[in-house]
Amino acid sequence: MHPIEQLSYQILRERVDLSQLPPLTRAVTERVVHASADLDYVTDLVCDEAALAAGLEALRGGAPLVTDVAMVAAGITGRAAVCPVAEPAVAELARSAGITRSAAAIRIAYDRVGPGAVWAVGCAPTALTELIGLDAEPALVVGLPVGFVGAAEAKAALRVSGLPAVSNRSEKGGSAVAAAAVNALLYTSEQP
Repeated sequence: MHPIEQLSYQILRERVDLSQLPPLTRAVTERVVHASADLDYVTDLVCDEAALAAGLEALRGGAPLVTDVAMVAAGITGRAAVCPVAEPAVAELARSAGITRSAAAIRIAYDRVGPGAVWAVGCAPTALTELIGLDAEPALVVGLPVGFVGAAEAKAALRVSGLPAVSNRSEKGGSAVAAAAVNALLYTSEQP
């Protein structure tokens, strides 16, 4: 760990004690707070330790990782992601179906990866809504899209869906936050 990162975690731990959280929930919460410098995530995140463990197991087992946008994929270190949002077929499907490109990308990605993937949505609430509507049987959904239109509602729908997930209650979120949550699991998966 780089000295700046070490200092950042030291400062975080001086400001808030997360030692009572289960290990994966703590790892995700700390990494999200570290990535955003936003302590509100301590109470805003909704983590399920069993869902995080299932996602970790899936990642360790080589499950596909799918992101809604390239910014999320770019923030995830050490793991390639499926992210077809920029492909011409996605734009065509979006036009013909009258949906957003992000929602179309989720449909196309699911056709490629099938059930059991880990999904990270950090930008588009419509992508999260599309994923919830599919019978995708995800190993984990990191549902942290940002925005004033539909973000909080999509995350609430995710929590009600019963899908294994990590989300947050507010309109906050974003690519860096979603990538941080996935990275927390990936870094955990590197440990014996």
